[in-house]
Amino acid sequence: MPTSRRDFIDHAFRLAALALAAPRGARAAQGPAPARRPAGPHDRLRIAVIGVNGQGGFHLDEWLANPDAELVAVCDCDPNAFAKQKPRFAGRTLPEYVQDVRRLLDRRDIDAVSIATPNHWHALMAIWAMQSGKDVYVEKPCSHNLEEGRVMTDWARRLGRICQMGAQSRSMGGMRRAIDFIHAGKIGPVRTAHAFCYKRRKSIGNVNTPAPLPEGIDFDLWAGPAPNGVPVREKLHYDWHWNRLTGNGDLGNQNPHELDKARWGLGKHDLPRRVATLGGRLGYVDNGDTPNSLVTIFQWDDATIVSEVRGLTMKADVSRAADAVPLRVGNIWWGTDGYVVAPNYSSAVAFDYDGLELGQWQGGIYQQHFANFVKAVKSRRPEDLHLDIAEGHLSSGLSHLGNASFALAVPAAIGTRPKLAADEPRVAATFAGFEAHLRENRVDFAVTPLRLGRELVIDPATERATDAEVNALFTRDYRKGYELPRT
Repeated sequence: MPTSRRDFIDHAFRLAALALAAPRGARAAQGPAPARRPAGPHDRLRIAVIGVNGQGGFHLDEWLANPDAELVAVCDCDPNAFAKQKPRFAGRTLPEYVQDVRRLLDRRDIDAVSIATPNHWHALMAIWAMQSGKDVYVEKPCSHNLEEGRVMTDWARRLGRICQMGAQSRSMGGMRRAIDFIHAGKIGPVRTAHAFCYKRRKSIGNVNTPAPLPEGIDFDLWAGPAPNGVPVREKLHYDWHWNRLTGNGDLGNQNPHELDKARWGLGKHDLPRRVATLGGRLGYVDNGDTPNSLVTIFQWDDATIVSEVRGLTMKADVSRAADAVPLRVGNIWWGTDGYVVAPNYSSAVAFDYDGLELGQWQGGIYQQHFANFVKAVKSRRPEDLHLDIAEGHLSSGLSHLGNASFALAVPAAIGTRPKLAADEPRVAATFAGFEAHLRENRVDFAVTPLRLGRELVIDPATERATDAEVNALFTRDYRKGYELPRT
C-alpha cells in the first residue's frame, strides 16, 4: 500500500493505465439563408467537412462510419490536403471537393459542417455556417480569442443553430461516470483540479524565409482573418499552432481537452476571476512565438485549476506519477476525502487518502461525441449536446486567458512564483515539478528566459478584464472581408 501522497498519485496512475486524443455580413443583416428541410429523426444528415490536412481526416472517418450521416462534400483551401485523403474513400463514392468555403456555405443541400481548420478560422467559419442555415461541429478550441467564443454563442442562440465543440471526453461513458462520482460528493468538496499536458514538442526550426506554399493552395483563404503575409518558418501546415496569429500554443491545442475536464469536474460555468502564468518558449530558439512550457493558475472564489504544459523531453525515470503513464495528458481532482485521476480521455480511478480505491471507470469511443451532435441536430435542443458552444467557449476561454497573461509577461529568475494561489499546496508542488523538469532539460535561461505573466483580474459577468491592455488581447485585427460578424 502506498505510504506517501506521491506514492498515492503514482499508484493511481499506474492502476488507471492498466485498467484502461465571401463574408456573410449582408446575410447576417437579412437573417439566415434558407436551408433544406430540417432533418427529421429518421433522416440522414448531409455533412461537409472543412479542413482535412490534419484532424479533419479523423472527422472524415467518423462521418463515414456514422449511419445517420452522409458525407457529401469536403472543403479545403489546399487541394493537396483532399488528395491525400482520397484513399479513405476506396470502394465508396468520392465526396465533392470544394476549395472555397464561401461557395460551400452557399449550398442549401447541406445540413451541417464539421470544422477542423487552423484555430484562427474556427469562429468565423462557424458563424458563417450558422448564418447560412447550417449546424456546426467545430474542433477545440472553438475560438482563436475570447471575444470570438462569446460571439459564436450569441449567434447560435439568435439563429437557433446547434453548435458543438469537439472535446470528445464529454461523451465518453467512463469519463461521464467519473465526473458524476465527483459531483455526487464521493471525494468530498473539490476545490483544486490539475490539468496537465506532457507532450514533447520539437523546435519548428529557425529560418528567415517564408514557408514554401503547396502547389494550388489559395493562400488568401488559408490566411482568412489573419494577415495574408506568408509566415516565416520551414513549413506552412501544422506549425501554425505555434504562432499566435493563427494558433494558441499547446495551452490552446492539447490543453483545452484537459481544461474542459478540469472545469467540468469543478462544476464551474463561468470564467475565473484571476489568472496568472509562468513559463516561456524554453530550451530552443525557433520561429515559434507561443510558450512550449507553461504553468497557468485559474482562480474562482472557491476553486482553482492549475494547468501545466511541458513541451520538452520527459525522462523515463522521473518521479512524477503522470510520467509513468504512456499517455501523458490528463487530470487530477483533489477533494477533501480523496482524489480522482484521469490519465486519458475515457478512464479514471478514485482513491481516498489511505490508498483505498473508491471506484474505477472506463469506456467510450470518439464516435459518441459525433453521434451526440447528430442527436441534438435532429431534436433541435442545444441542451441535448454534451458540449454546447456556450460551455465550449468557457473552456476555450481559459486557454485565451492564459495566453493573454503570458503575452504581457516579463523576464523572471528561476524560482519566481506568481502571487496567485501561492499558499495552495497543489500549486506549489506543480511549480516545483515544473522547474525540476526544466533543469533536467538543461534549459539555458540566459538564452530562452523564463517569464512571469501578468496577473489578470476578470469580471465573469462581462468577460472583461480590469485592464484595457488585457482587453485588447481578447480580440484581434480582422482583415477586410474576414471581419468577425458581431451580433
